[in-house]
Amino acid sequence: MSAADADTFEFVVSTIRRTINEDWIADFEITRETRFNDDLELESIEFVKIADQLQAHYGDRLDIAGWLSGKSVAELIGLSVGVLTDYIEQTLAA
Repeated sequence: MSAADADTFEFVVSTIRRTINEDWIADFEITRETRFNDDLELESIEFVKIADQLQAHYGDRLDIAGWLSGKSVAELIGLSVGVLTDYIEQTLAA
């Protein structure tokens, strides 16, 4: 993982922690494989808040809603922190 990828990953993780803002999340290990649905058990509104914060930070280059709309139900259920981070990195690099 490059330094830029690591920075993006760390920002995504810190955004998740700030958004969830519950005691358990502070000690929960979030990796690239951590899934939003199965591991973090996020409500959809929490994911929307995370996406909004990422969009605000990285700007209009990101279209998280559009990106998600092209995913199957299985892909959405299995969405991981690493997949989201990769999308951000690829979009910023383009």
